[in-house]
Amino acid sequence: MALFQIAEPDAKPAPREKRRAIGIDLGTTNSLVATVRDGVAVVLADDAGRALLPSVVHYGEAGVDVGYAAQAEQSKDPANTVVSVKRMMGRGRADLDDERRYPYRFVDTPGMVRIDTRLGVRSPVAISADILAALRARAEAQLGGAIDAAVVTVPAYFDDAQRQATRDAARLAGLPVLRLLNEPTAAAVAYGLDNVARGTYAIFDLGGGTFDISILALSEGVFKVLATAGDASLGGDDFDHRLFCWIIAEAKLPPLDARDTRLLLAKSREAKERLTGRDAAPIVATLGDGRDVRLTLTAATFTDITRTLVQKTLQPVRRAMRDAGLTADDIDGVVLVGGATRMPEIRRAVEDYFGKPPLTNLNPDEVVALGAAVQANALAGNRDGDDWLLLDVIPLSLGLETMGGLAERIVPRNATIPVTRMQEFTTYKDGQTAMSIHVVQGEREKVADCRSLARFELRGIPPMTAGAARIAVTFQVDADGLLSVDARETTTGIAAAVEVKPSYGLTDAEVARMLADSIAHAADDARARALAEAEVEARQLLEITARALDTDAAIVEADERARIDAATARLGAALSAGTSDAAALRAATESLNRATADFAARRMNRDVRRVLAGRTLDAVTSGDRG
Repeated sequence: MALFQIAEPDAKPAPREKRRAIGIDLGTTNSLVATVRDGVAVVLADDAGRALLPSVVHYGEAGVDVGYAAQAEQSKDPANTVVSVKRMMGRGRADLDDERRYPYRFVDTPGMVRIDTRLGVRSPVAISADILAALRARAEAQLGGAIDAAVVTVPAYFDDAQRQATRDAARLAGLPVLRLLNEPTAAAVAYGLDNVARGTYAIFDLGGGTFDISILALSEGVFKVLATAGDASLGGDDFDHRLFCWIIAEAKLPPLDARDTRLLLAKSREAKERLTGRDAAPIVATLGDGRDVRLTLTAATFTDITRTLVQKTLQPVRRAMRDAGLTADDIDGVVLVGGATRMPEIRRAVEDYFGKPPLTNLNPDEVVALGAAVQANALAGNRDGDDWLLLDVIPLSLGLETMGGLAERIVPRNATIPVTRMQEFTTYKDGQTAMSIHVVQGEREKVADCRSLARFELRGIPPMTAGAARIAVTFQVDADGLLSVDARETTTGIAAAVEVKPSYGLTDAEVARMLADSIAHAADDARARALAEAEVEARQLLEITARALDTDAAIVEADERARIDAATARLGAALSAGTSDAAALRAATESLNRATADFAARRMNRDVRRVLAGRTLDAVTSGDRG
């Protein structure tokens, strides 16, 4: 029974209470939280007026410290002070780019990497949850109550496992997350709404640990991501490490312990930041053995030693532009995101490539959190400002393994999400009652060159002749970029499904490598796919021919049988020889097709006569089966 709200005709409805919504930029180096006040997105600062919260967690004897307090322990207690944990999200120990760079005690467990701290073993999810909990507490103190809605940002190139790990961390921190939002897209939201921008924009996002480039079209309140690309192990941390190596070489230092390493890395970051707007920066440090390090870093030297890192940012830019089908002249503006974009070397490289100075009127450290706050405010139902629609994309193609070890793409990369795609498949053998479904991700033609995401089985398929069953496989990617796959036999409705939640998945480097490999090996992959398809077709024809001869040898003439046997032997020999010539294999397959054409026609005619025996023309045309 429906219920109606009763009110006096002239009474005004009570105003809807505004929900407390926040946007969080969970960064590699620093994190922020923002909200929307009076229609304007603002960053929430701590009691000391600091907007940034260092993404550092210290596990000490007195408990857990997060942020500036933890950062102060970085060089004193490096084994229990975790920094750059974002680089470990959704990754196994084998995925770490260089384990020697980390001063931690790693635990050798399956799945996601673990760190043994003074307060026990911690996963990257639990460590990130400590950072998110600190941001939640800051927001609740300033907004006057529990948070109703949150949006947390992730790099555009985070794969399914990394996104799931981020969502789990937010849940562990007690945050009601409505959406995971790509960081470049969040920046575009902030710029598009604040500046009423229209046109095509490049979002150049160089943070502490990751680099993303997204190409977006902004028009009439619609934000559409046209293409995205990125590079792992490429962020402010890598510039710091390059400078750290320069210090070691210049000062002629021996291998250092963890404490001195952390100290010099911190000095490297300070020198890098000092060079913004200056020609030189001093580097002064006293090591644990009492040795003094005194160097002067010039802007020219820094430019020289980081030149290759700057150039590495342009490789994904070119790839994204190519995927979007655009040139630099088509870009109306370039938005810089991330503190690392303050480096003059980066800004010069961006301006040289696009032929126009980048947009810098919003704080690059804050712009992602501001965009996330706007999105959270809209999803929470708070009507502040303009209505708009956000259309994000998936970074890598998703598909299935088919016969011959081939990858059949179902959802192509750069498809707008959320997205649902369905494709029909069929059985390979007569009487097949089950199908193994292998979900893969990547751009190559062979499954062996792609990343395996999940496997599941569909059982209970009615036994039919090969090719008669119809299996509808549906891929669904939600707004957070998380994947579910459903397989259903269309006549009976039996179904099986899987949510893709691997313990750890693709690193950003693997994503970039897979895209690069797909381009470099495009011609080889096309030849390999053609050969694999020819082999599948050949084997299927040999199997069908052998089965038909076993059951109906009596209707084959002697000379016809000789031709069939000869064509069968040639095709079998071609397969056994492992020929790499798809055209030759198809020619042998076609030869057997021609040799069996009359035989197949006689079998079909005989079967038709059996079906029609004893039936009138009227009965056939009326569909009567009596």
